[in-house]
Amino acid sequence: METPKTLMEAIKTFSDPTVAHEYIVSLRWPNGVQCPHCLKATGEIHGRVSFLSTRRIWKCKECKKQFSVKSGTIMEDSPLGLDKWLTALWLLVSAKNGISSYELARSLGIKQQSAWFLLHRLRHMLETGSMEKMTGTIEVDETFVGGKSKNMHTDRRAEQRAKGFPKITVLGMRQREGEVRTMVVSNREQATLQGQIEENVEEGATVYTDSWKSYNGLANKFNHGIIDHNVGQYVSGDISTNGMENYWTILKRAYHGTYVHISDWHADKYLAEEDFRFNSRKQKDGERFAEAVSKMAGKRLTYAELTESHLVNLAPK
Repeated sequence: METPKTLMEAIKTFSDPTVAHEYIVSLRWPNGVQCPHCLKATGEIHGRVSFLSTRRIWKCKECKKQFSVKSGTIMEDSPLGLDKWLTALWLLVSAKNGISSYELARSLGIKQQSAWFLLHRLRHMLETGSMEKMTGTIEVDETFVGGKSKNMHTDRRAEQRAKGFPKITVLGMRQREGEVRTMVVSNREQATLQGQIEENVEEGATVYTDSWKSYNGLANKFNHGIIDHNVGQYVSGDISTNGMENYWTILKRAYHGTYVHISDWHADKYLAEEDFRFNSRKQKDGERFAEAVSKMAGKRLTYAELTESHLVNLAPK
């Protein structure tokens, strides 16, 4: 089934429940419908299922369980229709600066709380968790992400000034002419930053950083080039971190312009969203959307996990 090329085409196409259903089926099971229950339990792949067209569900002839196109995907147990899910996904991956839950709620005609949960599930779906290491020339830099004091209420600003404005430390790696990866880190210490670099970058690759002391020693495993911003140096031959710094500009534009505030325990999802949009920037909207849809299967995020998982780190020890 052909993927829509514009938002108008997407809304028109997916407003038909049958068409939306067939579209997901064609991308999820291009070689025929398979039972997700059997696949999860035994790893067995088979097409021995029967379709109940009146309810748009299947029944497996092996395990006797029923399943829908949402089963085993990020959409599982969601009362929202495919039309809203697919439109929300199109808006999220196509909006250069992201989309807020309030804006999405108005666009879809749903409650803001539902839109918030929907967006977080989509962001969770976009997290790649790639195990393939980056090669070639990699720019590495770290930054702080946090709210601006001028946007706070006067009382809140005074309170935060007394104990320090909260910031999230983010480490980024950008492969020249390739992908970008960002991650939340607990601090800017050598062990933390270099541990992430070693985990994500192939040993022997070329790594460019600024002169922050925590990058000292990278030359033991990488071809390490340093640019010293402290003396006004930003480019030295091929050495620079300008590409990574440009990415920070894009990230912070979305943060301050759309989201205003990002909680520590949700930051990784917002980073995954921005990383996906950047890494698919050369694709057309329809191509980017189809790639995002292909990531729906095998991901799950419940409301309890979203709202309570961070509490285990706050519990007294």
